[in-house]
Amino acid sequence: MTAAVTAYDVEIVHLLASPLHRYEGRPADGPLPPPGGVDESRETIEVRAGLGIVGDRFFGRSPAHRTAAVTVMAVESLEWVQQALGVQSPFSLAAPRRNVLLRGVDVDALRGQEFSLDSGEGEVLFQGHRPASPCGWMNVVLAEGAHKALRGRGGVRVEPLSSGTLRVGPAVLRTRASVAWQPTLV
Repeated sequence: MTAAVTAYDVEIVHLLASPLHRYEGRPADGPLPPPGGVDESRETIEVRAGLGIVGDRFFGRSPAHRTAAVTVMAVESLEWVQQALGVQSPFSLAAPRRNVLLRGVDVDALRGQEFSLDSGEGEVLFQGHRPASPCGWMNVVLAEGAHKALRGRGGVRVEPLSSGTLRVGPAVLRTRASVAWQPTLV
């Protein structure tokens, strides 16, 4: 028996396309600056099937990267970490370096699942693969302890199965998986 597809009203809170891998070397040295003052935060991104996000550092890379070309994360995970660590100011939405930040669903439940996002310009289909595990850089760019706190909450690496446009704002996520947001107690 195949589960029915469920539609979830979500919000695309932040989009990122970065031509450069800025978290290289030792975290204590700090991230590299954006190339030529490029604004990596976007209002829209163009997704290409099998290739990734146009303008992103992983676009069209080797087959090994294609199943992880796009990263998706729940903004609630960042908010949970902020609360758990007692940080007063909200984290920069660009700091975790995830391409798509969503509000309203448990993104980590999308591992191994096919899903689509539609922000008003047609569905873009994705296949969820492995976790987007946080790295030690999170202790530098978010707060001390963020690396450990984000384990199991870092999002998912996904493969784009269709092409289309995603835009910041209201969207619909469709999947057969149960991804209703379940708040985690601190």
